[in-house]
Amino acid sequence: MDKCQPLMVQGTHSDAGKSIVVTALCRIFADKGFKTAPFKSQNMALNSYITLDGKEIGRAQGVQAEAARIVASTNMNPILIKPTGESRSQIVVHGKPYRNMEAGSYRTDFYEQGLMLIQKSYQALTQEYERIIIEGAGSPAEVNLNDRELVNMRVARMTNAPVVLVGDIDKGGVFASLVGTLQLLDPEDRKRVIGVIINKFRGDLSLLEPGLKWFEEYTSLPVLGVIPHVKDLNIEAEDSVVLDTYTALKDTTKDIDIAVIQYPRISNFTDIDPLFQEEDCHVRFVKTKEEIGQPDLIIMPGSKNTIEDLEFLRTLGMVDEIITLVETGKSSIIGICGGYQMLGEKIEDSFGIESATKKTNGLGLIKGLHTQLLEEKVTILSEGNARYSNRELPVKGFEIHMGDSTYEDKHSLPFIQLADGRQDGFIQADQRCIGTYFHHIFHNDLLRIEILNDLRTRLGLPPIHDRKPFEAIKEKAFSDLAMVVEKSLDMALIEKKMKEFSDSERDN
Repeated sequence: MDKCQPLMVQGTHSDAGKSIVVTALCRIFADKGFKTAPFKSQNMALNSYITLDGKEIGRAQGVQAEAARIVASTNMNPILIKPTGESRSQIVVHGKPYRNMEAGSYRTDFYEQGLMLIQKSYQALTQEYERIIIEGAGSPAEVNLNDRELVNMRVARMTNAPVVLVGDIDKGGVFASLVGTLQLLDPEDRKRVIGVIINKFRGDLSLLEPGLKWFEEYTSLPVLGVIPHVKDLNIEAEDSVVLDTYTALKDTTKDIDIAVIQYPRISNFTDIDPLFQEEDCHVRFVKTKEEIGQPDLIIMPGSKNTIEDLEFLRTLGMVDEIITLVETGKSSIIGICGGYQMLGEKIEDSFGIESATKKTNGLGLIKGLHTQLLEEKVTILSEGNARYSNRELPVKGFEIHMGDSTYEDKHSLPFIQLADGRQDGFIQADQRCIGTYFHHIFHNDLLRIEILNDLRTRLGLPPIHDRKPFEAIKEKAFSDLAMVVEKSLDMALIEKKMKEFSDSERDN
């Protein structure tokens, strides 16, 4: 194999589009016949992806691996930071919890160890792949953090990667943010930047051209491309900031109203993605009692701090509102992972795994369900059969939790019979209340169809059986994104610069 050629994608700020650009480049290079892998040295995210060997990495890197048509590994994201509260996070190293750390101690105590982990992981990837597309985090111009950062220019230097800088024009001030970022870089780091990408452009490109010309003259750097705003992208988002783009208002043109409860430490919200693709469903994320309304289905998603998120809902009066809606039959409810734990009667954190609060009451919608948070985290790919509408429906997904939930009522109906002999979750006899540890439950087409048609029947509407398979939607999204990005970028120049950097390292 020829020497591996890396390319690093950095951004002017969080949510500039780094993850999407990396995803597109992974598919573009894979389609060109290069064995390609994503790499993010350190990811801070509450959306997880479980590898085949049951390890936990950032969801974005798992999705990028899928775009590259390869199997994800922990080398692609050796360090995952999962915030549990203000300035405190769980540190996941090579897919397994290392320990909870304060932000300050992470910078002082973990830095050298992290640097070594990152270097070993990257070197392992270079032995297997021809192209490695590296994703930065936040901004490389965060001057207060750059002395001990582990994810931007230090990684670019370590890997000798050329850097592409992405700016989001949709947020405004793109030229100021690009120029400002470049000016704040160390001169040697600035030399690594081979050009910039302007992302999420809407409108007439000719109106932008004077700005592009000015930028190139002012910075002596090329604009490598302008990527248009892609409507209904259908690629999983990494950052929870994307949730702020969703309306909490009900869309009366849709048959089914679905309210997803958005608590501060919401995690794995990509569980909901398939529902966005259903033409009869309106999915909205709600953060207040007033926003809930009377939805047909309430979804309680995962949480990285179940007790504190539950107390947050209780303070806002949302707990009583949800209980009333479900008990009066106005809404059905499905809880996933932390949301499942909240549906029970009691949650205990005796070991202080997530919170200083040792015990709290749940919503009590699943009678006799008690959850104890434990020090050992379960991370596993799972499959089995879900019980729904008198059918046994095959399901696949993953579990990632530090809680053990048990029933006092031995006659309670489990939702899923797992292939390894275990049972998971709860389903009420009338199917109006479901709880499960199974992430990606809605990604299973047969079960999703049954749940939505059950809701339609309750609303007096005919069933819909010809819904699109979600995997086909996702695969088409990868191809469509790659086509748009490849058409928008000067790929020949990008590949030329990648080769130049690789050749310079060989010469040295």
